[in-house]
Formats: sequence, structure tokens, C-alpha cells
Amino acid sequence: MLNWLKQTKLIGKNVELVPMEKSHRGSLLEAANDGDLWKLWFTNVPSEDLIDAYIDFALDELEKGLALPFVVVNKADGKIIGSTRYCNVESQNKRLEIGYTFYAKSFQRTGVNTECKYLLLKNAFEDLDAIAVEFRTHWHNQKSRQAIARLGAKQDGVLRNHRIDKDGCFRDTVVFSIIRSEWATVKKSLEFEMNKYNK
Repeated sequence: MLNWLKQTKLIGKNVELVPMEKSHRGSLLEAANDGDLWKLWFTNVPSEDLIDAYIDFALDELEKGLALPFVVVNKADGKIIGSTRYCNVESQNKRLEIGYTFYAKSFQRTGVNTECKYLLLKNAFEDLDAIAVEFRTHWHNQKSRQAIARLGAKQDGVLRNHRIDKDGCFRDTVVFSIIRSEWATVKKSLEFEMNKYNK
């Protein structure tokens, strides 16, 4: 199983997840600048200085079969409002992580994250037949931790001193996951939440 991932477009009611391309550079920067998201020290949102490296890394990981990066498109106006991706993919074990997620501030707490995660999880478990989907976030990123838990993911643990950040600080990483046997219940919960936003 050389490359388990398949390039695909995931289409929901309000958003589309479209495979990332270099041509998305300007739109991704515009989304990141809505709320100056790149200023958050505990996240990995690209600034003007880092956007090219951000996209190059994503596309390089895609070529190696280790990631599948998407831009998030608001269907109402066709505007790119963020990005997310499958990453740290283990094709042989049918495991992957959903990460590198950010949304323009004006689209946070609107139901966009719930729908994006629903589309990614549905594709992972129902099309790719994944056995587990992971989520990882910085210990200090409380909003992200709460959002992951609301999806129905369970906390596996904390990787202490998991990474050394650019400024030399040690990062503790919180690991969550959803496993295949839990998907039916998580799916029902996410569909219930999405119906609240779509009324």
C-alpha cells in the first residue's frame, strides 16, 4: 500500500474542501490575516514571511503520501476561508491525523469547523477505511482542545516536552483520537450539531 490517500474534493452544505495548490497563496494569507491568526504563538498559521514554506511543505508531504492538504472554501461566495489537512499519515496502519487547521476569525464559531471535521472524518472512515483518526494540539491552545473534545474525540494523553519551538520553549502536545468503532456515534452527534446551524 504505497499511497493510501486519494486526491479528492469534499463537498458539504456550506463548505468545500479543495486540494491545496500554490495558486491559493494570496487567499490563504487573506484568511490568516482575518484576526491576525499568525500572531498566536501556540499555532502554526502562516504569515507573509512563512506562507511559501507552509505551502511547499504541505505539497512535499502530499507527494510523499504523508499528507493531503485542503483549502476551505465558503460555498456562498467561493472565498477561501482557511485550511486543513490529513497529516502524519501511516498508510500501512490506516491511521492519520487531522491538523494544520485554521479559519478566518469571522468564520470561527459558525459551524464551519464542525462541517469540515465531519467531511474529513466521513471520508477517512467510510472511504479510506481508517482504523483511527488523531488530533494533536498545543497544551496552551485551550480553544482547540475544547473544539476537539466537542467533536467526540477522546484524549489519549499528553506528550510532555514533545517538541522544541523556534524560540527554544518546550511544547507539550495533547493527543486525541476517534477510532473506527466510535465513528457511528460521533457521526450522529456531528450531524445533530450541523442541523442546528443549518436551520
